[in-house]
Amino acid sequence: MSTTTESVAVEPTPPVQVVYCQVCSFPVEYCEFGSSLTRCKEWLQKMDPQLYDKYYSEEALQAKIGTLSLEAQEKLEKETAKKEAKAEAKAETALKKKMASQVTIKRIERNKRKHVTSIHGLENFDVDLKKAAKLFAQKFATGASVTKNLQGQDEIVVQGDVSGEIVEMIEEGVGLLKGVPKENVVEVEEKTKKKGGGD
Repeated sequence: MSTTTESVAVEPTPPVQVVYCQVCSFPVEYCEFGSSLTRCKEWLQKMDPQLYDKYYSEEALQAKIGTLSLEAQEKLEKETAKKEAKAEAKAETALKKKMASQVTIKRIERNKRKHVTSIHGLENFDVDLKKAAKLFAQKFATGASVTKNLQGQDEIVVQGDVSGEIVEMIEEGVGLLKGVPKENVVEVEEKTKKKGGGD
C-alpha cells in the first residue's frame, strides 16, 4: 500500500510596509507624539491622502478621542499647539545661533619658519571634527588632529601653513565642509612674541 502525502505550501507572511514621515522621521502613525504634528499632517495629506484619512479623518479622530471629555480634548489641543510652538522657536534659535557663529582659521607661527594652522568653529555647522581632520591630513599630506584650545573648545590643528587652502576648500564646499557658509569664515594670523631684543 502506498500512501501519498501532499505537502501543503505555506505562504510566508510578507513584511509590513512602514511609511516614515519626512518631517519628524517617525512612522506616520506616531507623528502625534512628535513636536511638529501640524506639518506632519500637511505632508501626509499631500503624499498619501488614503493614509491621511486612515489616521486623521473626522471618523478616525472621533474614534481616537471619543472617550475623552470636551475639556480633555481642548486641553490636548492646547498642549499640542504649545509643544509645536516651542519646537519651532527652538529650531529658529538654533538656526540663528548657527548663522551667527564663525569659523576661525588661525595661522600660528611656531618658530622662525614653522607654522601650524588651527581651525575652530566647524562643529557649529555640524561638521564631524575627526573626519574633517582626516580630510585635511589626506589633502595636505601632513599631520592633523583634534585638540582642545585654551578656552577648552575643540579645534583642528594642521601642521604647516595651509590656511589659504582651507579657506578655498570651505568656499568650494569640499566634502564635509559643504554646509559651512563662506561669509562666516575669519582668517587670523598669530605670531609668537620675540624674546629679548633690547638695544
